[in-house]
Amino acid sequence: MFARTAGTIAAFVAAGALAGAGAARAQQANGEDHFKGKTVNYIVATAPGGNYDTYGRLIAEYMQRHLPGSTFIVRNMPGAGHLIGANALYASKPDGLTIGTFNTGLIYTQLAGHKGIKFDLKDMSWIGKASTDPRVLVVAAQSPIKTFKDIAASKETLNFATSGPGGANYVEILGLAATLKLPIKMLSGYNGTEDQLAMRRGEIVGTIASRSAFEHFVKNGYGRYVAQFGGAEKDVPQMSGLVSEEEASRLVQLITVQGDIGRLTAAPPAVPAPVLATLRAAYRKALEDPDLNARAKKSDMPIEPAYGEDVAKAVAAALQQPPRVVELLKDAFASEKK
Repeated sequence: MFARTAGTIAAFVAAGALAGAGAARAQQANGEDHFKGKTVNYIVATAPGGNYDTYGRLIAEYMQRHLPGSTFIVRNMPGAGHLIGANALYASKPDGLTIGTFNTGLIYTQLAGHKGIKFDLKDMSWIGKASTDPRVLVVAAQSPIKTFKDIAASKETLNFATSGPGGANYVEILGLAATLKLPIKMLSGYNGTEDQLAMRRGEIVGTIASRSAFEHFVKNGYGRYVAQFGGAEKDVPQMSGLVSEEEASRLVQLITVQGDIGRLTAAPPAVPAPVLATLRAAYRKALEDPDLNARAKKSDMPIEPAYGEDVAKAVAAALQQPPRVVELLKDAFASEKK
């Protein structure tokens, strides 16, 4: 009797599993049908050139390959430190036909309650992230600055480049300058590789950026790394070991987190589950495509992907900061207005 009952239960479980798998395949198929003959706009919240644009174009190209019948078009929407592109993405129709990438520094901007924000990152439909890319403090090779101590001890004001109020380096430089009283003047409006050109011209001394964005610049002898935030590399001093002040240390920890979730790709809130599942599947196939990885390696673009809900959880965790860190970010923004 028990054997027959157990066998019946097992049969029902097996049938349920098959039905579930069938439903999942049907859902994915429905999602794929949604994209046939459609154009997907991939928003890059920077000007052409630079690593955000390069990553975005590479990912868009391979997602198109792995999403039969679709056509991907990259649309650059620079301005306001990625705020324009991120706001446009968030406001887009949630049909899966608009996705995009923007600076993880918008986590700082949201925490600080910046008035230009028209989105809530925790509500985005997260597709994935392409890289773990540590942040670095980099200076021009012709600059007399050799170490972080040289920055702190400088008797002259040092010009540092930022993309704008919504960008990661804007908040990072502003926060460190405020908490450590560094003699830094911020110059905004540098998009793509404009900061590198400005460093070569002697217009600016340095900036904070993702390491991959400056790898060729440094290898070619145009700049030098002064400090790094996280990452496994041992050739650059860790910023966490260069500061002892509690407030600055907390900010350094938050900056380090940004490198762990680099090169994000998202869609607007409320994308239907079958459509989002299909986008995530195409993204996974793209990031695991041997050809994409070979091209990325050739260009010194690190690929360390994560997908879907794992990225959503990481973003949600980054937005859960203690009150003192939030105060630091608000103070950093407020200090720029004085």
